[in-house]
Amino acid sequence: MNTPSIGTWLSLPNESIAEIFSNAGYEWVVIDLEHSSISISQAESLIRTIDLAGSKPFIRLSGHDPSQIKRVLDAGAKGILAPMIENAQQIKTVIDACHYPPVGNRGMGLARAQGYGTEKQKNYYIKNGCSEIEIFAQIESVEAVKNVTSIFSEAIDGYFIGPYDLSASMGTPGDFKNESFKNAENIILKAAQDAKIKSGYHLVEPNVDEITTLSDFGYNMIAFSVDIRMLDQLAREPFQKSHD
Repeated sequence: MNTPSIGTWLSLPNESIAEIFSNAGYEWVVIDLEHSSISISQAESLIRTIDLAGSKPFIRLSGHDPSQIKRVLDAGAKGILAPMIENAQQIKTVIDACHYPPVGNRGMGLARAQGYGTEKQKNYYIKNGCSEIEIFAQIESVEAVKNVTSIFSEAIDGYFIGPYDLSASMGTPGDFKNESFKNAENIILKAAQDAKIKSGYHLVEPNVDEITTLSDFGYNMIAFSVDIRMLDQLAREPFQKSHD
């Protein structure tokens, strides 16, 4: 059986939650800047907490803004998830913003990622740091599925399906068993396998049994739920049981 890499999603700007996730064994934790109120300053603190606790801090961007990419990478993010990628040019913009010239157009600064300018750390990051950043395109629309081959031809490490947005773009929001949704999954997975990149899925509801189903389908990166759904489900359990 395929053994997937399992991470999770953080939407609350709380360092204790970030540390709990890292200590629990998640290989990576995605800090969500698209659907949360987390600021760049808060993101930097979360990145530091996740990093020092031994997990990889990833950032889900709010868009494709090179300025935001530069700031979160300077703060020490090890991975970037670019939302709503619908064509190759959009993901190329993100890739260029992750790399220093001549590969890309990222501006050089001295921050946490560069060891605050310490000679050894700075030189290492300038030489190797950008190539170690993992870049993922989020495939979340019918238009993205149409262009998936050209998107995956760019220099990315993998993709994540955004199931709610993808199903919504098909006119069936939240229906992940719909035939059109399953067909899209197959098209995307085949294109990823041909491109030899990673296949990721955000399992929003905290259903552990679904991990095996997704893994058997072919996903090798699974984002297990999100802090607010885990908290909400656990908080309601005593009352649900009392009504059984």
